[in-house]
Amino acid sequence: MPSPEAQHPVQFDELYRDLILDHYRSPRNKGTLEGASVVAEGFNPACGDEIQIALTLNGDKIAAIRFQGQGCSISQSSASMLTEEAQRRSLAELRALSAAVQAMLTQDGFDVDAADVGDLESLQGVARFPVRIKCALLAWKVLEQALAEASGGSVETDSDIQTRVASASG
Repeated sequence: MPSPEAQHPVQFDELYRDLILDHYRSPRNKGTLEGASVVAEGFNPACGDEIQIALTLNGDKIAAIRFQGQGCSISQSSASMLTEEAQRRSLAELRALSAAVQAMLTQDGFDVDAADVGDLESLQGVARFPVRIKCALLAWKVLEQALAEASGGSVETDSDIQTRVASASG
């Protein structure tokens, strides 16, 4: 049986567009985080989007997360949605979610029904506009950088999206 999205594509496109706009107009977890364990930031030179993510860990969970930035509705909404999901999942689940979101945006034939991406499914439509994919990916690349720093690891660099650790407490 086809998914509800396949049965009513116009209704779901509108619903997803509304969700993205809601996160843009009323971003969740936007602001600074005093005493953050790690602060990472990223920049998309193609369009000027900027995202900074600050987080504090508590064992295998994110105790607190905030983002700051400027840019288009897609980059800022993606960051807002990321912070909501980050507080609900373990670090392993969050890394898997990040990989799923990135695959959803970059791989043809990605099965969104098989992945547990929640409201982030609303970003799937961005994949139809290749120039906007980096906007949606920016926050996720910054999150990867922050989690790698927190765990003492490193991330593969992306030539189109520049990320770096802005600060980390020891």
